[in-house]
Amino acid sequence: MSSASTGTAGGSSRITLAKALNLGLRRAMEADDKVLVMGEDVGRLGGVFRITDGLQKDFGEDRVIDTPLAESGILGTAVGLAMRGYRPVVEIQFDGFVYPAYDQIVSQVAKMRARTNGRTAMPLVIRIPFGGGIGAVEHHSESPEAQFVHTPGLKVVACSNPVDGFTMIQQAVACDDPVVFLEPKRQYHSDKAEVDLAAPAHPLFASRVLRRGTDVTVAAYGPTVRTAMRAAEAAAVEGTSIEVVDLRTLSPLDLGPVAESVRRTGRLVVVHEAHVTLGVGTEVAARITEECFYSLEAPVLRVGGFDVPYPAARIEEAFLPDLDRLLDAVDRSLAF
Repeated sequence: MSSASTGTAGGSSRITLAKALNLGLRRAMEADDKVLVMGEDVGRLGGVFRITDGLQKDFGEDRVIDTPLAESGILGTAVGLAMRGYRPVVEIQFDGFVYPAYDQIVSQVAKMRARTNGRTAMPLVIRIPFGGGIGAVEHHSESPEAQFVHTPGLKVVACSNPVDGFTMIQQAVACDDPVVFLEPKRQYHSDKAEVDLAAPAHPLFASRVLRRGTDVTVAAYGPTVRTAMRAAEAAAVEGTSIEVVDLRTLSPLDLGPVAESVRRTGRLVVVHEAHVTLGVGTEVAARITEECFYSLEAPVLRVGGFDVPYPAARIEEAFLPDLDRLLDAVDRSLAF
């Protein structure tokens, strides 16, 4: 099981999120021979989104494993490997395909460490491309994060850009707890960013302020971070200053930066693609209301997908929270 050097010991590169994740996985596999990559078509094909492109060629079929089309079997096998000291990285090809493995994840993966009183670690990463916007068919555009956030024992994180993609995947692989690693699929190849491959990494389970502002705080994660940044730029033209916080970690939630921001702005809008009812935004709203009640000048507002099954591709843009819907929420907050 040989590896190949990435040639990325230092310096920076302008790369996509897909390439950043690929380089991050490569670094993790070079650092530890116990790191395995498993999933449908992750080997010879390099994954349906090409995130694992070239890894099987460089690390061999024993470490980059093409599995049968059986998510429950993939996760069950990964549990056994993790119990024997390996660090499997499992790819769920599309978000809507994770449900056959849901029992394995919530009944075994999430509970194993507690069940053994900490004696058995579960260093398992479950990569899930999530969200819509790619014109896909049914079961290919889900946002199931709240179901995993509700399950104690699972860590849940969501990257939103190439810089975080490169570092967060390595940190997740190094974690001794199971990590559900959410990747915004419509951003895999959409934009490039300058990634300093030698820069210190931001902590994995920590939020981050991406843009400073004074009037309204907008909290987002995954695919809606880009929407929030665009909203901040558009609002600035009209004289409204929006502060954008990328949550990054959904379980555990790091609301320290959000609370600090809200104490200055007095207003909060939370945006995500998932359904609004009992989505992650609901928990953010409740906790910020508890912690910052006397600082709030308006109710915390939530923007998200409508409470209907994800629609057909031809009308998905009407379902997804866009620039206009987010700016409308900002205006309603300011008008309160």
